[in-house]
Amino acid sequence: MGHHTFDAGKAAKLEDAAARYQSVSREELLWGLDLTGAETVVDLGSGTGFYTDDIAPHADRVYAVDIQEEMHDHYREKGVPENVELVTSGIEDLPFDDDELDRAVSTMTYHEFATDEALAELARVLASGGRLVVADWSADGTGEDGPPLSERFSEREAATALEDAGFEIEFRATRPETFLIVGTRR
Repeated sequence: MGHHTFDAGKAAKLEDAAARYQSVSREELLWGLDLTGAETVVDLGSGTGFYTDDIAPHADRVYAVDIQEEMHDHYREKGVPENVELVTSGIEDLPFDDDELDRAVSTMTYHEFATDEALAELARVLASGGRLVVADWSADGTGEDGPPLSERFSEREAATALEDAGFEIEFRATRPETFLIVGTRR
């Protein structure tokens, strides 16, 4: 399961606010991240920066991580906030020090990187007590939008994998097509 990478040729589709906020809203992400304005946040699979732009005004620094340089090119054309740094990297080999980050968010990208190695790497770079917010397509959905059902995880599968990687799950919810998980690194 998993490991579907979004086609960078369709990047403009990622700027459709009505469709994106139907999957996960700005308010849900900000609630889950619980930012004070002093945090360093990593957006995992940031794509065109749609959600990064929502987070940036509420954080000290944001790293927009994407494996596709083409996504960063699109973000540059759109305009990158001053407190956002673009990082081209996979999640299994993040270029951050141990415990460097205060918050992490993955919006509709968990299915692209969900391996034991990537989750261990995420736990390595997120400080103890740091918060993680994951919103993704649910394997319990219909599959009409997003990746095929065979490439998705259920909320239960994702929560179990995150717990195994060292996260305490504080909130979890399944919706018709997506799930939302908020956890804290132990």
